[in-house]
Amino acid sequence: MTTEPLTDLAAFGEQFTRDPYPVYAALREKGPVHRVRIPEGADAWLVVGHELGRTLLADQRFSKHWSRASPALGVVKVSSGTSMLSTDAPDHTRLRKLVAREFTPRRMERLAPRVQEMTDALLDTMLSAPDRTADLVEALSFPLPMSVICELLGVPSLDREKFRTWSGRALSSTDRAVRAASAEAMTAYISGLLDDKRAQSGDDDLLSALIHTADEDGDRLSGDELVGMAWLLLVAGHETTVNLITNGVHHLLAHPDQLALLRADFSLIDNAVEEILRFEGPVETPTYRFTTEPVEIGGTLIPGGGELVLVALSDANRDPARYPDGSRFDITRDARGHLAFGHGIHYCLGAPLARIEARIAIRSLLERCPDLRPAADPATLEWRSGMLIRGPLSLPVAW
Repeated sequence: MTTEPLTDLAAFGEQFTRDPYPVYAALREKGPVHRVRIPEGADAWLVVGHELGRTLLADQRFSKHWSRASPALGVVKVSSGTSMLSTDAPDHTRLRKLVAREFTPRRMERLAPRVQEMTDALLDTMLSAPDRTADLVEALSFPLPMSVICELLGVPSLDREKFRTWSGRALSSTDRAVRAASAEAMTAYISGLLDDKRAQSGDDDLLSALIHTADEDGDRLSGDELVGMAWLLLVAGHETTVNLITNGVHHLLAHPDQLALLRADFSLIDNAVEEILRFEGPVETPTYRFTTEPVEIGGTLIPGGGELVLVALSDANRDPARYPDGSRFDITRDARGHLAFGHGIHYCLGAPLARIEARIAIRSLLERCPDLRPAADPATLEWRSGMLIRGPLSLPVAW
């Protein structure tokens, strides 16, 4: 067994927020498991490297249920209600079954023409700017996935800016009180949305289906589960894709050779999206897991009793043991096997939709803006705080 002093990740400051990869790589050189204090303030066990990270993501001795968390951690539950993100099998299996049929790759591909329409409309607006500059997050990366998930769920009247603020603070603020207040506000807002939707019979959308339909055994979602599912679909349905699109454009612009390859052959777009997911995925570490018993991982004994355990997905996806020269951005690389969408029973349900949106958004942007370029020094970009969502808050571009 090995022990080591606690590493305070917050002590690395803004440099860690902008570029955590050297810190993770240095930890990986020392071993696969480390005791850390995360910027959100809690102490955790951090697992680095691809092989062990993948194994742990599928290990059901680690629970996603917040009742398992040790009170001493002082962590704040961000999600509302009961959802797939905060349950273990068999509850997770039941909840996923009730919604999974709506998110099959085939069903998601049927949305592609509508995603293209939305993308074209957003780009029409963006490209009409007289100064030929825009913040890509405001113009495309945020409104596209938000519009898609709102239309899919049937909530066109969603107050998107208010919801965006709550979501961003709940997921990325390092202030526990801010995170808690934002989560509480979102819970109340989503409960109101569900009340409105219950009063509208006959609507043909996903939220109505979740409220009014049951599976073949008569099972249906409880009120608490409906809040949890709506929260998950609305928040996860846009947050990850916003940053997938933004990170992708950012790195293509930062690597002109790769951008030129893609412009010369757009059949590479699907492979490029996978490399973006590997190189700078939108999730740095997944949502929290808690120990249910003592577990030995990589020569380190992690105690039971609700200890917090995190997998550094960002590091796993650059681990040279899995991806040679993993810190190099290469859209021709075979990036399969990355952990950007997780692994095991909690693998991201919305992965097919995120891929479609990223593929359409990035290709359409590059086709319509042949001279797209950064409009700000990349070193000055402000990145999301915290260790959950990874991406810059804004991405100024010009054409």
